[in-house]
Amino acid sequence: MTPYLTYNGNCREAMQFYCDRLGATLQMMMRIGDAPMADQIPADQHDRIMHARIQLNGLVLMASDAMSGFPWEGHKGFSLSLNPTDPAEAERLFAALADGGTVTMPLEKTFWARLFGTVTDRFGVPWMVNCE
Repeated sequence: MTPYLTYNGNCREAMQFYCDRLGATLQMMMRIGDAPMADQIPADQHDRIMHARIQLNGLVLMASDAMSGFPWEGHKGFSLSLNPTDPAEAERLFAALADGGTVTMPLEKTFWARLFGTVTDRFGVPWMVNCE
């Protein structure tokens, strides 16, 4: 299964952040204005992202912006989990996600992992960093 996130107009910024800060690779990003049916969509929606795909360590994350007329209710009821094997990499990833975000559980040793912590990034996406 591949997670697919919906953003409220800041999908491009989020995908670029994950590429810059986590080391993900942008595989594709299409604006609504570049789609074949763009003439049927209000011009103020053309810069929103219709579909984006990034990859990090073989894992894929897909995303888009909410379309006009569809209510956006935020990111709820899930967390994305990163599972580095190196504690230094876990600390780097956690710090990157925490920059402008909110730490909900500090990155620390637990009974199941060398390091574990939770953070909600600046885009409202909840993450777990679990270094076993």
